[in-house]
Amino acid sequence: MSPDVHRSGSGRRRIVEVLIADDHAQVRAGVRELLASSDGIRPIGAASNGEQAWELANELRPDVVVMDISMPVLDGIEATRRIVRSCPGTRVVVLTALRDRERIARALAAGAADCLLKDEPPEAIVAAVRSAAAEAA
Repeated sequence: MSPDVHRSGSGRRRIVEVLIADDHAQVRAGVRELLASSDGIRPIGAASNGEQAWELANELRPDVVVMDISMPVLDGIEATRRIVRSCPGTRVVVLTALRDRERIARALAAGAADCLLKDEPPEAIVAAVRSAAAEAA
């Protein structure tokens, strides 16, 4: 099986569905474009704050949420914690501009599958999404 798709409980191959959560519209658009242009990955929604990310994750049940750490209303760490609890089939990949090791460690402790800096190469983001989706399968 190729790394960009996973099998559902019925054994059928599925496209990896992704929710993007970032408070910057340009970042959301860029990540959406990157993922939409990657085989086997389909962005299915976007959130501009952590509360909205948690609500959309519960509604849409994506395979993966790409989550910014620092967001208004509800930060990405608490949103990650809530998503992991309420959506056991959803994995979270944290994408951050902050090089704060403590916050990154807190995001991982909250249940994030991976944590990447926003200056990572685009391929690293795609690889992290695929890896997280494979974990969930």
